[in-house]
Amino acid sequence: MIGCKIANKFSLRGSRASDRRQMLIMHDREKLLQAINFFVRNTKKCGKTKLFKLLYFLDFEHFKATGRSVTGLTYNAWPMGPVPVSLYNEFEAPEPDMARAFDLEWTPIRNNTERMLRVTPKLEFSDRHFTARELTLLEDLAKEFKASDSDDMIEATHLENKPWDKIYNKENNKRASIPYELAVRPDEVDDVMRVAKNREELLRRLR
Repeated sequence: MIGCKIANKFSLRGSRASDRRQMLIMHDREKLLQAINFFVRNTKKCGKTKLFKLLYFLDFEHFKATGRSVTGLTYNAWPMGPVPVSLYNEFEAPEPDMARAFDLEWTPIRNNTERMLRVTPKLEFSDRHFTARELTLLEDLAKEFKASDSDDMIEATHLENKPWDKIYNKENNKRASIPYELAVRPDEVDDVMRVAKNREELLRRLR
């Protein structure tokens, strides 16, 4: 009986740790879907390129202040700017929750040489999992880039000495991932990365 109690105790601990880790991961995913929802509803001309750049600014600006991104996406330095490759690929083959949340319509343009993505939300926006800081950042970005088109967004991400420029131009690492720490001021890197490391350690322990 004692052995069973001990086994059950460790089983419960493992279950709780798994539940906590799953909750963190699910919140990142839910926030990604809701961030897409918010930007599509609150900006104009929000196709794939503009959306990718808005998510990039959301994640990197939040990381700069807190040591944590909002969506958990990884961005790569592609010719047209930062691209979340996993999301880029998912738009071609949406996961079930993505398909429930959005209609994704591809329209041929420029004599069928390119395609334009139209994202239409099927569900209402929910701020349930966002912090006050995250919501403020969402709103600020939507206001700042409300009328911007894809070319404006590309130009905004290509500014000299910003993260994309450092990887794509300065280091000549075409299509390489862009480290979040490049968004942080040099005199604040140690403090912000300490916070980021602590969060990664928490996630590792919950595995």
